[in-house]
Amino acid sequence: MSTFIDRLDSGRVGGTSVIPWSCPVPFFGDLKTARIATVGINPSNREFVDSRGFELDDSDRRLPTLKSLDCERWAEVNGSHLRDMVNACRRYFRTNPYDRWFRILEEVLKPSGATFYGAHSTACHLDLVPYATSNKWGSLPPGEQRLLLSETYDALGLLLRNSDIGVLVLNGRSVVKHFELMTGCSLEVEWRDDWSLPRGKAAAVPGYAYTGSVEVIGGVRLLEPIRVLGYNHNLQSSFGVTSDVISRIGAWVGKSAQLDTA
Repeated sequence: MSTFIDRLDSGRVGGTSVIPWSCPVPFFGDLKTARIATVGINPSNREFVDSRGFELDDSDRRLPTLKSLDCERWAEVNGSHLRDMVNACRRYFRTNPYDRWFRILEEVLKPSGATFYGAHSTACHLDLVPYATSNKWGSLPPGEQRLLLSETYDALGLLLRNSDIGVLVLNGRSVVKHFELMTGCSLEVEWRDDWSLPRGKAAAVPGYAYTGSVEVIGGVRLLEPIRVLGYNHNLQSSFGVTSDVISRIGAWVGKSAQLDTA
């Protein structure tokens, strides 16, 4: 966590759309007990603000901020603050998770026997960039996207190197693209007709599955290879995603992961 705090306080990250008072979120859930992890681009701004853009507070708060830590800048953070942030990330699904987003991924995980929730969780969520931005990732200028990815290039590898996670599930084509660039690997692609999204009179959006294995992420060599699964639809934002498609993707993940969560 201290590494991500130092980078957040740097001029390069501080000059971007990263919400300056929001803490880094290197992981959502218990990384120690997780055997599978879903992967996104970066945390939603709704982890820190409400629909009007105001900072979440009191019982609505999900994760620490400078205000909740009683700090004016990140340089003031001490060991106690760092422990508070790590514990907030670890206990995320036991407090006030952003269920509107994570319950969809939970449906994808169910057939594998994994879950984000409960005292015996076996899944967590990771992002390529551990910083929330005021605007959605897709609306950020390409140059800013590249800068944030380069500043956190090794974040995912550092987290996974000492974990027991054996499977990664990439949520959407953008995640797949950036993950391939970060790892230097090319995932195998399979067209999935049963994942297609209808577009009325226009051609349907095809569905694709991605599979592979990685041993190095962002220049960090892992202790064991990790199986990688992915799909091209961003399940929370792609237009026309249905519960049937989510269920079919989940069934594929469950079969492909071959996960032992006992």
